[in-house]
Amino acid sequence: MTINNLLKQALESFPNFVVVDVDGIIVYMNNIYAKFLGIKQEDAIGNHVSNVIPNTRMDIIIKTGIAEIGSIMKFYDHERKENVTLVCNRIPIIEDGKIIGAVAATTLNNIFEINTLYDELERIKEEHKNILEELESYKMNANSLNNIIGTSEAIKIIKTSITDYAKSNLPILITGETGVGKEVFANAIHQLSNRFANNYVKINCAAIPSDLLESELFGYAEGAFSGAAKGGKIGKFELANNGTILLDEIGDMPMFLQTKLLRVLQENEVERLGSVKTIRLNIRFICSTNSNLEELVEKKQFREDLYYRINAVKITVHPLRERISDIPALCNHFITKVNSIEGLNIQGISEDVINIFQKYCWPGNVRELEHTIHRASVLAKDGIIQTKHIQFLNDRLIKKRDASSIDNSLKGIIENVEADAIIGALKKTYGNKAEAAKLLNIDRSLLYSKLKKYNIEVK
Repeated sequence: MTINNLLKQALESFPNFVVVDVDGIIVYMNNIYAKFLGIKQEDAIGNHVSNVIPNTRMDIIIKTGIAEIGSIMKFYDHERKENVTLVCNRIPIIEDGKIIGAVAATTLNNIFEINTLYDELERIKEEHKNILEELESYKMNANSLNNIIGTSEAIKIIKTSITDYAKSNLPILITGETGVGKEVFANAIHQLSNRFANNYVKINCAAIPSDLLESELFGYAEGAFSGAAKGGKIGKFELANNGTILLDEIGDMPMFLQTKLLRVLQENEVERLGSVKTIRLNIRFICSTNSNLEELVEKKQFREDLYYRINAVKITVHPLRERISDIPALCNHFITKVNSIEGLNIQGISEDVINIFQKYCWPGNVRELEHTIHRASVLAKDGIIQTKHIQFLNDRLIKKRDASSIDNSLKGIIENVEADAIIGALKKTYGNKAEAAKLLNIDRSLLYSKLKKYNIEVK
């Protein structure tokens, strides 16, 4: 095959291809384009392009010498007998700096092919996103224990327990006061488990009304009750299948649901409300609570058999006041977090503030410390957090006695002065009773007696 024949066959392979000279006369149009327009190839050649191609812009390209790439054109396809929208490229032909003609070709037969390409691109983007998320999961899995801030002996013991039991299927019960960060420890367990790439479902048993909690956990079949969604609804247990479920505040679960939960744990199966179909489950259970489940069991408010079922491994998170050595690391962690959220430039925290924090009782635990750092950082804006930035702690520290109970007699005035002195000492020591007793030069037991006498409450 000669080069001329090869070139002609190449041009005939384009979806739609046309060449015009400097006057706009068609010197070549491939057979595909001619059939598309409903004319013969030989009839198109020699005609002005505007007489052959509706709404053509070839004459404009010749005048301006500016290429048009990706232009949209609407045509009637005489072969398919339908209206189509094409993507067209028009390019001037230049020789020795002069325009001698122009060439045009469509890159897609129909703009709907763009939608196909777009859908494919979106699919690839979604796959890319999933890969990145999976890589992030691997990253989190590798560093999940680093999300547990602290080096105290209590934290070290918990980290060891998580490492020992995370890859098992044993149910784990996490206990601790409100605000100690039980969810952080639960997250680490899931991330270190063999299920980390599967669903991790969390549900707060105290935050959902008991009449709704059952349908949230078990799901329901279509028509199970008035107002049930068409097609039914998948429950949290099903959603967590092959993964992990965190039942937060398990101590607040109603007794009738405790019975149903026990069956799920024992039989590894669940039925949606209003359905008789049994669904097999493979779930890792993590439960958490700030309640004393042993006391609830004694009071017949929590099933004893369920308690022992979820308590295969128990992790107790100690309150912050019992692990004050973790406070500096937690402060630095929260400062970094707040700087990112608020766009601040807090560079650290003074030793005086750390000393105050380590004396403070932290009734709200780590959550209260985080909120305190956040508020102090906003006040400081940059530099170092100083004692002046945490004065608000005193405002919520001491609950003064009722003013109506104050005695205005001589004895009462003396007692008022004594009560004010005690309140002042507690404020100076940020609620540390032992330090306040030293400041007042009295025995700690006497201070406790005075607090009760004057109805002074230290939060």
